[in-house]
Amino acid sequence: MDRDPSIVQMMRAQFLIGIVIPLTIGTITAVIISGIFHLVNFLIVLIIGLGLHVSTDVYNDIYDTKQGADVKAIDTRNYFSGGSGILIEKPYLMKKMYLLARLGILVSFLGMLGLLYIIEKTLWLYVIVIYLGSAFLSKYYTAAPLKLGYHGFGEILVWLSFGPLAITLACLSQDLVPNTVFYGVMPITGLTTLTVLWSGQLVDLPNDIAAGKRGMVARIGSKNAVYGYMIIQLLLILNTIVVATFFILHGWLLLFSLVPFIVLLPKIWGILKKNHADPTKLVLLTKLNSTLYGLFSFLFMLGLGLTLL
Repeated sequence: MDRDPSIVQMMRAQFLIGIVIPLTIGTITAVIISGIFHLVNFLIVLIIGLGLHVSTDVYNDIYDTKQGADVKAIDTRNYFSGGSGILIEKPYLMKKMYLLARLGILVSFLGMLGLLYIIEKTLWLYVIVIYLGSAFLSKYYTAAPLKLGYHGFGEILVWLSFGPLAITLACLSQDLVPNTVFYGVMPITGLTTLTVLWSGQLVDLPNDIAAGKRGMVARIGSKNAVYGYMIIQLLLILNTIVVATFFILHGWLLLFSLVPFIVLLPKIWGILKKNHADPTKLVLLTKLNSTLYGLFSFLFMLGLGLTLL
């Protein structure tokens, strides 16, 4: 029996970890600085982040389908990249998907109101600006008339949303204003998420070009995108070393988060160099990159946590 997808599938829940990680890292950083952990504040900021992320994922599915970036005949769609394909197979679910995206906005908005109630009033404006900007991007990253992700702004917006904005929101939720330590950590989570976007663009390149979705990979070509990917990873490694060395006491513990790069990055490089122009052979890239993303993020959070001891 051909059943309708679950809500979990419709919201592409496997990607929600992408916002949990920066909010957690930002919160741990705040605790390192202040020595105080506000649990309720952390739970509320997670609600805000998850609501916005659900809205973003669902809107992306809706508008990528309507605008032709997601197509039925796609051999490279997998758990780690590509749209869900739900609306291609079951277009009658469009109204339900719109409702889900709007519920994500509503839940995050209510979470923001709850956060404003419990944090210092001097921080309200920062939270409101971040929320409104994030809610706007959740739709217009892909939606007309702006379609920001289609016109070369996607990479910087993803880095900004999952790096500086998410880290700052986590910081504010713990009643702190970002300082030098936060500025050091901010780029890291943006760079990790950018690797996921970049590898996905390599796999989705033919369909993106056909739909007029001109991200950075499409603009520079798959061969140059190989070096672009490696530059992002090298910046991530360098940023981690700098934070571990200069920004956090006992920061050497963070260096263990770089161990997965020793094992996985050479394999990824080999796949990219050999198969950059063949999306069907790059599916393994998205799997390896997601593994690297997950291991690095977990070990980085663990290292931050251990510095508290």
